[in-house]
Amino acid sequence: MDKSQKKLSASLEDYLESIYHIETRKQAARAKDIAEQMDVKGSSVTGALQALAKRKLINYAPYDLITLTDKGKTLAREVVKRHQLLRKFFMDVLDVEEELAEKAACGMEHSIPLGIFERLIEFVEYMTQDTDDEKRKLVEEFRSQWAGDRESHDL
Repeated sequence: MDKSQKKLSASLEDYLESIYHIETRKQAARAKDIAEQMDVKGSSVTGALQALAKRKLINYAPYDLITLTDKGKTLAREVVKRHQLLRKFFMDVLDVEEELAEKAACGMEHSIPLGIFERLIEFVEYMTQDTDDEKRKLVEEFRSQWAGDRESHDL
């Protein structure tokens, strides 16, 4: 198996996600942008960029703008989608505070198996559809179990 086919580490997925967000805002990223967004040192960014370039996920040359390849965009979108859905699930279904939901989503987005993730997508979409009063009531009843306890240290 060549390097482009290996599963990315959570760290490299984070870099890919960061590049995706920066590229969405600015059309291209710079190493400095990535370091600032991820709060890491430039040397860490350089190593990650080299690893992503070897896998043909980014267009990269030292001191130049960085863009995602088509393959990189596809993978980055998958990571972003997992992150957003997990965050939505934590906030909208489990009633977790935004900052904690964000942190948990960031950690879990890398490790959730695809089959479980696909089922979670279906569940969240099914339970949060605005058209079904019965489902909406069920979600609200479930969330009410923790009413006033959003800051729980058990989370």
